[in-house]
Amino acid sequence: MAEMKEWIQSADWAKEKHVPVIELESATKGKVVQAKVTVGKQIPHPNTTEHHIAWIELYFQPEGSRFPYLLVRVDFATHGASTDGPNTSTVYTWPTLSCSFSTEKSGFLVALSYCNIHGLWQGSAELKLV
Repeated sequence: MAEMKEWIQSADWAKEKHVPVIELESATKGKVVQAKVTVGKQIPHPNTTEHHIAWIELYFQPEGSRFPYLLVRVDFATHGASTDGPNTSTVYTWPTLSCSFSTEKSGFLVALSYCNIHGLWQGSAELKLV
């Protein structure tokens, strides 16, 4: 039987366009944490009808917690297609998301992104509250 962990790929985001990159703007206990996730930060990912990022999910696992919390999921639904066919529209959604949340504990953030051709990709970041 296949397990999901076998399907998830990861790499250095500076060399691989599929890896979601997590950036944190604030990390103060009792304050709102601002997180931004981008796919293709260093090397742009294609955004065509045939090859695109379909969605990104962002999870947070507080220290001492067995399971993570799903903070946000964003579906990117427009990739240049129209009733005239693939890549005929001028409207495209781009694989970035912003999320605000609060926590009293440090922990880890994990982002998953899904490329319609190359599958699931993971990026992570540590959240250290001060």
